[in-house]
Amino acid sequence: MKKIPLAIPHMSGKEMAYIENAFAENWIAPVGPNVDIFEEKVRDYTGVGFATATSSGTAAIHLALRMLGVTQGDTVFCPSFTFAASANPIHYQGAEAVFIDSELDTWNMSPIALERALLDAKQQSNLPKAIIVVHIYGQPAKMKEILALALAYQIPVIEDAAESLGSTYHGIQTGVLGDIGIYSFNGNKIITTSGGGMLVSSNQTWTKEAKFLSEQAKETAPYYHHEKIGYNYRLSNVSAGIGCGQMEVLQDRIDQKRLIFERYVEGFAKYAETFSNFPRITYQKESEGTFSNRWLSTIQVSGVHPLQLKEALDASGIEGRLLWKPLHLQPVFQKNRFFAETVCSKISNAQRLFESGFCLPSATQMTPSEQHYVIQTLAKFLIQVGESR
Repeated sequence: MKKIPLAIPHMSGKEMAYIENAFAENWIAPVGPNVDIFEEKVRDYTGVGFATATSSGTAAIHLALRMLGVTQGDTVFCPSFTFAASANPIHYQGAEAVFIDSELDTWNMSPIALERALLDAKQQSNLPKAIIVVHIYGQPAKMKEILALALAYQIPVIEDAAESLGSTYHGIQTGVLGDIGIYSFNGNKIITTSGGGMLVSSNQTWTKEAKFLSEQAKETAPYYHHEKIGYNYRLSNVSAGIGCGQMEVLQDRIDQKRLIFERYVEGFAKYAETFSNFPRITYQKESEGTFSNRWLSTIQVSGVHPLQLKEALDASGIEGRLLWKPLHLQPVFQKNRFFAETVCSKISNAQRLFESGFCLPSATQMTPSEQHYVIQTLAKFLIQVGESR
């Protein structure tokens, strides 16, 4: 059987009209009508006021930090259980990331741990300049509680919705709940521009300034004139054309991602009903009032290390991946502070998730028969594990 990938780009064919138009009109540079159309499509879909396309989601986070004035000596609160790109831009600015633990139901930033960190920061007279919230694997965080804490301490919120385009929180799109939101259109995301991102906000001043900085901060003048440090962060017109076509099939991709997740739940449930010693499998909770795009289908398996799951799938040509290794456990961030949800526990929730969780193939091109093969292969291994106990 051919290799079954974790998540790969899925072109619809609708992208070619935008790309061909870019070539026909020679709009190859990182400006042009496709960029404007793509930004408009994202605004219309999410209901956000303003948007500026960027070369990556990481670039969008960096620009968001610039908009909030994060600089040398500041701190920014960030979840530990996320990809390093959520935290790296904090250090680009000479600031320090302070990591916050997860909760075990949604796997997102724990409001309990966040409140503990804010209380400590207030006592130290060193409140963070911003809070970055990540909607991990597409599941919305508990924004009501998080935003209430942010408001109480007057801390702006950057919403990292890199993985959650199309997910909603009480009917509102993720990415538009905080002060500034970001999306990623990397190759493995629910829709892609090959590589790209977007900064969104209801604050037009911020989005205009972000666009200005993303274009090397070139001032209006008859020659190259710069008064601020800028970046080469603008999305190309060709890549934006891919995004325009992808936006037209976003709902189809969300529907397929959720169907893939449901097949996994149903498939493993049948094995659990048949085999009494089948290890317990649990899933990331879709909490009340939330709708997840299920970007990646993820599981936790009791009594089995995720590296064992990876080895079993690798041997059958199936790509799987461990969950994010917590950032406070990464060598590069070993000196950064971390606030756990439960102070009396030997290991944090973030570490517990990493040591028991796994990402299953979730590519929207995966056929039902291919997914059945994944379920069958993993179930066979888990049955063997159960019999050996």
